[in-house]
Amino acid sequence: MPSDPDTTGRLIGIARRAERLVPMQEVLSGSVTVAAGLEGDHKGTKFPKRQITVLALEAWRAAASDAGEPDLPWTARRANFLVQDVHLPRAAGGVLRVGDVLLEVTSQTVPCKRMDDALAGLRKALHPDWRGGITCRVLEGGHVALGDTVEVLVSPPQRVIRLP
Repeated sequence: MPSDPDTTGRLIGIARRAERLVPMQEVLSGSVTVAAGLEGDHKGTKFPKRQITVLALEAWRAAASDAGEPDLPWTARRANFLVQDVHLPRAAGGVLRVGDVLLEVTSQTVPCKRMDDALAGLRKALHPDWRGGITCRVLEGGHVALGDTVEVLVSPPQRVIRLP
């Protein structure tokens, strides 16, 4: 039975940084734990609801293009995982499997001021439609490597708050 193209994709990038304000370091594989997120990344231990950030290639390309630099490296976003050909959940409670790792979506990754430091207008371009990606906590640790399957297991309906 073929996989649903909206719920199954591939891991095409892995990146981490040992401390604040240093450039992201791309790696071919890594260990992910419930206690610390991606091994070698400084955020996992400090921020349990933001242990891993996931960015979709298609959303990144659209945002970078809207900001005027379609070839901007994905690591400028400072996400841990770059995925392709999968529609990421857009609500807390979503669940995805990346290789051996099970992740729960805790929130959308809200673009910060550093995005405009990377490219003027990028913060605004990342804001709509969850283009900045998702933040996750690790439910089950394991090993991830480039090329691993990414599968959305639970995708709750997106909550849109409308003002009167």
